[in-house]
Amino acid sequence: MRNAILIGSATCLAVAGGLALFLGSGANGQESGLPYTDTARVAAGAVVYQDYCASCHGANLEGEPNWKTPDADGYLPAPPHDPTGHTWHHDDALLIQIVTHGTEAIVGGTYKSRMEGYGDILTADEILNVLAYIKSTWPDEVRDIHNEINARSAGNG
Repeated sequence: MRNAILIGSATCLAVAGGLALFLGSGANGQESGLPYTDTARVAAGAVVYQDYCASCHGANLEGEPNWKTPDADGYLPAPPHDPTGHTWHHDDALLIQIVTHGTEAIVGGTYKSRMEGYGDILTADEILNVLAYIKSTWPDEVRDIHNEINARSAGNG
């Protein structure tokens, strides 16, 4: 049990460290949030997305059909990460927590999701890369709104 706690703490620290490096002013000092203009990060994120996310969220970020309606077992299908979904409605910090720990662990209560946590599978850097890739696909208007959400969450707006 003690080892599990130590491993969980180390994972949280690694994610927090990566988060501190890439949120706020951004990698190039011009963008808010995840470094979606860093082409190397975005390319790396696209590969990780295809390997770990596309099977549920779709190769084109389109999500599963009827993603707003629970299935027969009460689980919500995987939502799209394109502009038709709600990913961009959440600040970067929450998105990182969801990917790291899984949706059920973050939402709590009776919420049912098949989205597992990837904190023990992906590095903090890989998680940031995937999220940067997803954000890079959004139109400017959606990215601007998402950046405003980040600024409000950080107390800067």
